[in-house]
Amino acid sequence: MSLPTTASTLVTLAEGGEGAVRHASLSPILVGALALAGLLLLLWITTRFNRDR
Repeated sequence: MSLPTTASTLVTLAEGGEGAVRHASLSPILVGALALAGLLLLLWITTRFNRDR
């Protein structure tokens, strides 16, 4: 593949592609907030097990 072909393919993919299905129920803010909460929970669990004894 040449660079222009690859670039146009990536732009099409970034814009949603040809058959992309977007679910209205997946709010980016909600997904991000849940991911952050999960990572903070994992951080808290890790620090509880990693205390100096």
